[in-house]
Amino acid sequence: MIFLTTLPLFWIMISASRGGHWSAWMPASISAFEGTCVSIPCRFDFPDELRPAVVHGVWYFNSPYPKNYPPVVFKSRTQVVHESFQGRSRLLGDLGLRNCTLLLSTLSPELGGKYYFRGDLGGYNQYTFSEHSVLDIINTPNIVVPPEVVAGKEVEVSLLHFVPTREANGHRLGCQAAFPNTTLQFEGYASLDVKYPPVIVEMNSSVEAIEGSQVSLLCGADSNPPPLLTWMRDGTVLREAVAESLYLELDEVTPGEDGIYACLAENAYGQDNRTVELSVMYAPWKPTVNGTVVAVEGETATILCSTQSNPDPILTIFKEKQILATVIYESQLQLELPAVSPEDDGEYWCVAENQYGQRATAFNLSVEFAPMILLESHCAAARDTVQCLCVVKSNPEPSVAFELPSRNVTVNETEREFVYSERSGLLLTSILTLRGQAQAPPRVICTSRNFYGTQSLELPFQGAHRLMWAKIGPVGAVVAFAILIAIVCYITQTRRKKNVTESPSFSTGDNPHVLYSPEFRISGAPDKYESQRRVGSEKRLLGLRGEPPELDLSYSHSELGKRPTKDSYTLTEELAEYAEIRVK
Repeated sequence: MIFLTTLPLFWIMISASRGGHWSAWMPASISAFEGTCVSIPCRFDFPDELRPAVVHGVWYFNSPYPKNYPPVVFKSRTQVVHESFQGRSRLLGDLGLRNCTLLLSTLSPELGGKYYFRGDLGGYNQYTFSEHSVLDIINTPNIVVPPEVVAGKEVEVSLLHFVPTREANGHRLGCQAAFPNTTLQFEGYASLDVKYPPVIVEMNSSVEAIEGSQVSLLCGADSNPPPLLTWMRDGTVLREAVAESLYLELDEVTPGEDGIYACLAENAYGQDNRTVELSVMYAPWKPTVNGTVVAVEGETATILCSTQSNPDPILTIFKEKQILATVIYESQLQLELPAVSPEDDGEYWCVAENQYGQRATAFNLSVEFAPMILLESHCAAARDTVQCLCVVKSNPEPSVAFELPSRNVTVNETEREFVYSERSGLLLTSILTLRGQAQAPPRVICTSRNFYGTQSLELPFQGAHRLMWAKIGPVGAVVAFAILIAIVCYITQTRRKKNVTESPSFSTGDNPHVLYSPEFRISGAPDKYESQRRVGSEKRLLGLRGEPPELDLSYSHSELGKRPTKDSYTLTEELAEYAEIRVK
């Protein structure tokens, strides 16, 4: 097999001695296997006015100038050739027909080189053509691969037509040449450089990471030439490089880095892209609360508690350890309180939690309502002093006034000499102190009002019998107790002597209530010295005369019970009533 590489045909016109043109054509290069033969096609021309009887020719090796005495490959006049070409060269063409084709056989490496032809028409009409052929002696087939082979596009390689794939990149293409009836066989190979666009072949699947941890995202692509790899998020380039693989390192990830990350691979032949989702796991943020914070009694209050976490949290709203609403795996929770009442007033908590932590937020709901005077409001006497207690529940804070109808007097909180008030939460406690009124306590009416309404209550006077003990004092109480015991003993003896058949019993009436008669005071109330300072004002207000006795902190305790009598005529289990007065 002979391999020829030809150049476009052209003629070089050379001026002859008589004004004609000399020209020649032959392939610029020829390749042939060692041990085989090869022909070098050749044609030449000369001016028409030269009409030689005989045309001769000479083939030279590696030089066109006879004066350099180049090796003669073939000479038609003498058949004398260089020893390297003896028996290995002959002319195939007819010089008379201007055909100068040369045949070389039994090729060996030393025959590789340049071959020049010289036309000899006799006399001075001789010319060596500058055109020449270069013979390349090879041992393997020469596979000529196009400079660019693209996957999916048809290509021709040494007369072979095929469509390469990306998998063929780097593979060897082989060619075998064999000559019939000989043992000559030649093989050659060429590596295929197949160009193809990138395909992303390696990338993380969805990634979960705990807040504060390190995350490494990998993108790898297959392409020829190597691709430009780019990591992006929301259109922003994070990292890029020309490489087969590229890592994106994220240190101490935060919830703000949660989202979709894209890898783009591209070269001159195309591009590919893929995405990966990064999910940052974190504890709930501190819940935010909005909605109703102030509501009027009877209205509907709505509270919305929301937070952010991954995964979504369990949200709970409670008050005083009582769960009011809860939701699982939601980022917000709504609490609706229809027709709120004063009992709904107070502090609430919204708690959000998941497996990574817990956060809570406290909030207050203020329920506004008209004043309510509570049942514990009353008046009580202690020695020569009467104290009236008015306990009011309301929101907003009410005004409180004490009215004495019999004296046509009204006292409010501004009269600090007579009224002391203290607020605790929704309760307002007001105390009216009247001195020198224990013997004849006046009627007292408490009136409370705010923006939503007014309520009045005549304060009950607790324990009218307390006046008696206040009048007789501690010494009188001891004397009264002794008299009471004597009366009980006398009646018992009388019944025993008369043998009265009916069941005798002595009753002093219903057991009196347990009585406490201290000067009523609460934390923050004016002390005794402050009370003394206000005595003059009290007398002026109430029209009292004389200096009232000073109150101390002692109290009288009256306790009535039953004890067994010694009257054998009566039932032993029958109890006689008795009273005991303790003076502190």
